[in-house]
Amino acid sequence: MNIAIYTLTSELHNEEAVRLATKEFLATITLPYSFYDADYTTYGQHALNLIYVRTGGTEGVFLRKFQELKAKCTAPFYLLTSGKSNSLAASMEILSFLRQQGVAGEIIHGTAEYINRRIDVLLHVNSVRQRLRGMRLGIIGKPSDWLISSVYDKQTVRQVLGIELVDIPISEVEDAYNEHTNVSQPEPTGNEQVDKSLGGAQRIYEALKTVTERHRLGGFTLRCFDLLGILHNTGCLGLAKLNAEGFIAGCEGDVPAMLSMAVARALTGVSGFQANPARINPETGEILFAHCTIPLNMCERYEFDTHFESGIGVGIRGYMANGPVTIFKISGDLKRSFVAEGELLRSQAENNMCRTQQVIHLDDKTQTAYFLNNPIGNHHIILPGHWKEVLDQLF
Repeated sequence: MNIAIYTLTSELHNEEAVRLATKEFLATITLPYSFYDADYTTYGQHALNLIYVRTGGTEGVFLRKFQELKAKCTAPFYLLTSGKSNSLAASMEILSFLRQQGVAGEIIHGTAEYINRRIDVLLHVNSVRQRLRGMRLGIIGKPSDWLISSVYDKQTVRQVLGIELVDIPISEVEDAYNEHTNVSQPEPTGNEQVDKSLGGAQRIYEALKTVTERHRLGGFTLRCFDLLGILHNTGCLGLAKLNAEGFIAGCEGDVPAMLSMAVARALTGVSGFQANPARINPETGEILFAHCTIPLNMCERYEFDTHFESGIGVGIRGYMANGPVTIFKISGDLKRSFVAEGELLRSQAENNMCRTQQVIHLDDKTQTAYFLNNPIGNHHIILPGHWKEVLDQLF
């Protein structure tokens, strides 16, 4: 993953003095980079493109290059400054201009430690953007009827994230299910009701994988409750297994949740646990999240049960390792996002809710107000580890 540094320099400054200051400043950057001077031919072709504003008086130079650079790269403009020769002042004028144009940008300025850490974060974020571009995600069977606020904008998703959303009728899952008549039978659990559903749940997994491969998808969200009537079974096992295999596999046709999972996987390598809050304690900052499926690779251990709402099929009760977590959600128009860090205190197994249940304590308990006053739908994505800094930068 390469970093390229390009320069902006005023003709009024002494080149030898600027050259020496540049050499001294760049020596403090410990991350590997390519130095391209004032030649912007390859701008936009690298994982991270930085513009080193070496001196003041460079605003006009940038203005002349602006349209060309904007056409080459959709990422924000990152202005690197040492703080010498009025470079910070010039960077502020340039950034103010970018804001007026509705273009994102940032000045990278501070101690050597801060600059290196910030560049490292931006490098990771831009690599995530590159991994998302060109991804195809399926909407199998349309969003569930109760997701009345979880709307999305296909054009915005393509423009901002580079992801193509593909509509697929749920009948394709049924057709593929009927093709897979000879599947391996999972090990019995000892629960008679669950055991009689395991073979069908495995066939649904095979059917979903077939549909995914036929449409060249990186993942999908499934109108899974329709399977209760069509196939008298659930997609929970299939989603759990496909997520563990590296696909994005979301529930209930929730497109914003699927997009959140796609971003989470690009950042962390894990799709994340799609769940909704079941109980919230604003005074302590504790939230109980629950759902009937979870990526199997997120679990220390798991067990099968029936699907909660229907009492049939196969649901997953997964147990993640206690420790730091991040709660994440983006809106379908990509105009809003929510990120909160916390601690997974325990998993539990109450009978009156979805099978995988996690009690999470937010680091900032005041963030519970978001869920009660201004939530982005009901489903949120739980990620192991703390990822707020990177997710905030991405959105």
